Amino acid sequence: MKPQQYPRSPKILLGGMAHLGRLIDKIRMRHAGQIQDYNYLTTGFDKYLIELLGIAPDELERRVLSARSDDDIVSWIRAHGYTLSDEDLRQWNARILEAGPKDDAARRRFEDRLAGIAGKRGVRVEDLPRATTWVDCIELDEDRM
Repeated sequence: MKPQQYPRSPKILLGGMAHLGRLIDKIRMRHAGQIQDYNYLTTGFDKYLIELLGIAPDELERRVLSARSDDDIVSWIRAHGYTLSDEDLRQWNARILEAGPKDDAARRRFEDRLAGIAGKRGVRVEDLPRATTWVDCIELDEDRM
């Protein structure tokens, strides 16, 4: 059996942006039939990034599928999306990379996600590496932690 493939880590910066490479990978992998169960374009970090960029999801998707490289996509985003300052990018990256649950409902979702990851690994939640952010959950779930 072929090992599970995952999109890039949201920690990898592309065009100075956290999560952009992951979103590009999710689009490519989804259209190649390699992933089915990922939140995709309209929820979570994808949605927030698309809002930050000021680009319609279907336009971004078409561009990703027709582009030759990540650099082509970044150039296209810069030409067609909002102009982002270095401070905008710094705030975006901090928002994504440092975000953890902010209220009781989010803490329950976070704990449920950790329980699901522990279950997949056949360990107790307490035996997982320490996770405090949503990105940590992604990294754990995709075997990068």
